[in-house]
Amino acid sequence: MARSTRLTEQELDTGPVRRATVEETPREGHTPGTVKQPKEPRPPSALWADKLGRVGIRAAQILLILTVAVVSVYALMQIKLLVIPILIALILAAAIGPFVNMLRRRGLPGGVATGLAFAALMLLLAGVSTVIYFSVRNQWGELVQQASSGLDELEKFLLTGPIPLEQEQLDQAREGIVQFATSSQVRSGAITGLSVVTEFIAGASLMVVILFFFLKDGAKIWNFFLRPFTGQREAKLRRVGRRTLAVLGGYVRGTAIVALVDTVAIGAALLIMQVPLAFPLAIIVFITAFIPLVGATVAGILAALVALVANGPVVALIVVAVVIAVNQLEGDLLQPIVMGKSLQLHALVILMALTAGTILAGIIGAVLSVPLAAVAWAIIQVWTAEDPNLEDMNPDLPLPNTEPV
Repeated sequence: MARSTRLTEQELDTGPVRRATVEETPREGHTPGTVKQPKEPRPPSALWADKLGRVGIRAAQILLILTVAVVSVYALMQIKLLVIPILIALILAAAIGPFVNMLRRRGLPGGVATGLAFAALMLLLAGVSTVIYFSVRNQWGELVQQASSGLDELEKFLLTGPIPLEQEQLDQAREGIVQFATSSQVRSGAITGLSVVTEFIAGASLMVVILFFFLKDGAKIWNFFLRPFTGQREAKLRRVGRRTLAVLGGYVRGTAIVALVDTVAIGAALLIMQVPLAFPLAIIVFITAFIPLVGATVAGILAALVALVANGPVVALIVVAVVIAVNQLEGDLLQPIVMGKSLQLHALVILMALTAGTILAGIIGAVLSVPLAAVAWAIIQVWTAEDPNLEDMNPDLPLPNTEPV
């Protein structure tokens, strides 16, 4: 009976009973008397923990940032009648701000100092605009005719020159230029007829009003936007404001000086060589000099075309040489001295900013794109602590954690 109820050691070592019993020698990682459990499935969150998951997260972040940027630009373009006057008023306020601060430090009340500076700026802009308008208007038709004749002369030279081109190639190039000049991108948002004049007057009037309040209450406006911030973030934002004013003001003042030098140099050369329409051409040089890299070059090409028709190829080549020399003088000497560190941008960045600004807002976009790109780069430098020792260039801004006056 005892044999039937108790298994011997030999029976435990053999047969199906051995397989049904527990393991005598437990494997590493298992406790005696337990059955091996199946491996748990990998949680979904673990898919983002490896290298491919981190790359996917980064790609999603980049796409999200690009989407926000595109939507923001599109939204701003829908209200560009408001955005462009604000930007122009901000640039002009930054340019004339030091003059207002100087008047205040000399004891003039804030309202009087702002009024004097505002009136002086309006008189200056009105005087320059009047001179430009009457100088170019009376001779605009002749200027266009001379430029067209110059293009015809240049076309003949290219067809019969040392490296002759085919007429079909020239026609295709001219057609491409004409299509670009009349494309919807260049004329984006433009309305013909009376609406253009109405839009211009409305934008100019809005700019004047915004400019006055920027000069009068700029510190209070900026302090209002900084109310939600404290501590280090507030200090960085205040530094961003000062750096923005410094970059914009330096850019406008420096560009105006460079444009004046270009105008005097090229205009004097045109007068000495007795090129017709010298004064309107000099005015065009001054206007286009506010578009970096390409502005003065385009004006120089126009002057060379006029000289080609009126004075022959030798004088035209001399004009081209003068324009090249002035551009070299501007890039290597004038801009580093006059602008200093206001425009620390590579030429490729400037060209890309010009292209984007022209596509988005035409001529106004080309003028505003470069200073805005310079401001963006300055903000990045301040925010990443690459520009920690920044001088206080606007003493009217209130101190941190203080209420506006």
